[in-house]
Amino acid sequence: MEAGPQAIFDNKDTYWWEGGQKTKTMEEFKVAHIEADRDKASRRQSGRRSLTRTERKRGRYIRAVMAHGDYSDIAFDATLRAAAPLQQSRQAQRQETGMAYALRKGDLYKKVRMRRSANLILFAVDASWSMAVSERMSATKGAIMSLLTDAYQRRDRVGLVVFHKDRAYLVLPPTNSVVLAKQALVDIPVGGKTPLSAGLLLSYETIKKEQILHPDIVPMIVLLTDGAGNVSMSYQSPQDEAFKIADLIRESDIKTITVNMEHAAFDQGLADRLAKRLGGPCHKLNELHADALVKTVRAELDIL
Repeated sequence: MEAGPQAIFDNKDTYWWEGGQKTKTMEEFKVAHIEADRDKASRRQSGRRSLTRTERKRGRYIRAVMAHGDYSDIAFDATLRAAAPLQQSRQAQRQETGMAYALRKGDLYKKVRMRRSANLILFAVDASWSMAVSERMSATKGAIMSLLTDAYQRRDRVGLVVFHKDRAYLVLPPTNSVVLAKQALVDIPVGGKTPLSAGLLLSYETIKKEQILHPDIVPMIVLLTDGAGNVSMSYQSPQDEAFKIADLIRESDIKTITVNMEHAAFDQGLADRLAKRLGGPCHKLNELHADALVKTVRAELDIL
């Protein structure tokens, strides 16, 4: 007799081939850093919202650049300064137009604005069967709750995507509510195969939807995996499919952190290669604790 399908918030016992055992929220762990290319996003010190460039007509005017055809937010001070030395040579234009000051399109500068934006931290966790899967989920839950506890005033949002068996689940839609998070994270089944590309794709789609609702939000995916996907959504091999979606995430300027969950004795470098395709750093797990995962996330947000 086959085990029936398990609901993701079912309180009954489950089996690894149909969703796995349930996990509890636990504590902290330490990670050792593996060098990889870092992003150059502009950040401030820990505990503050990210300082980011915005294309909207809001935020502090910090400098001007040549407009190059974009005349939506003209910097008049920089434009006048650029045209000032050329006024004597433009006497004919001034006389013809009756203008006291002659401007041309090549003189036009536009404003570059900066504003503080909230962060979106989306955890994408491999919940497939492994020796450390329970600890992995417990550490992630603890990290989410820690980040939410001090995220309210900064308007930061935190979410969780879990992937195992043959699909990915948005267990915790992006939120800044501690109450909603506690309810969603009570029971999360684990076990089965590793649909890595499904987890990456759902993470990408979740962030794109959030960016429609919150255009200035700064997104980051925190991916916990060994990089060894073994389930495809298409005709492509699991690795090629995952790399293709990783390229899409990098090209969309979504920041990423990859935490390599593979044991050092069996590590084939799959997580590190995936991190390079994602364009973010890779960290190697030594001890399973939620606090160090939080510190790692904050350190990446604070990189200048």
